[in-house]
Amino acid sequence: MGINKDQVEGRAKVVGGTVTAAAGKVIGNESLQVKGKAEEIVGKAQAHFGDVKEGVKASIRDRS
Repeated sequence: MGINKDQVEGRAKVVGGTVTAAAGKVIGNESLQVKGKAEEIVGKAQAHFGDVKEGVKASIRDRS
C-alpha cells in the first residue's frame, strides 16, 4: 500500500493544528485554540480521504 499526497498533507495539518491549539492554550488565546482544533479536524478528514483512496486503489489492483 502506498502513500498519497492527501495522507501526508492531512497528517501534517493534524500536527500543525495540535501545535497551534497548544500555543493558543499556553498564551490564553481562545481564537488560536479554535483555529488549531479546526485545522486538526480538516487534517484528519483529509488524511482519512487519502486512506480511502489508497484502499480503493489497492482493491482495484487486487482485482486485476
